Amino acid sequence: MRNHYRLQQWTETIRDCRSSGQTAVGWCADHEVNVKSYYYWLRKIREAACESLPAFSSPNEPTLVPVPPSLRTNAPRSEVSHEQAAIILRTDAVTIEIHPHASTALLEQTLRIMQYVR
Repeated sequence: MRNHYRLQQWTETIRDCRSSGQTAVGWCADHEVNVKSYYYWLRKIREAACESLPAFSSPNEPTLVPVPPSLRTNAPRSEVSHEQAAIILRTDAVTIEIHPHASTALLEQTLRIMQYVR
């Protein structure tokens, strides 16, 4: 519980710094925060975020991520499967095809998830 509280405090501090537009060193000096502490907190937050991600069995093995019913397209399945994707996003790890009937909520969630793909 105490660790969770610390992570929340550190996350707020990191967000304040990043949203300020200043460098980390400049922000830390202005707010009397030790720069080494700042980077320690950042590392701990990143470690916690990585631990909360689902484990993948193999980097070369495709992984399917279920799409909640609330985010699925309203178009009939046969219509979606035969049309060409409007957007194709590729990284070393994943390829995502987005069809024209994809909901805005699905697009938003996909872009959030892509932040964690390397």
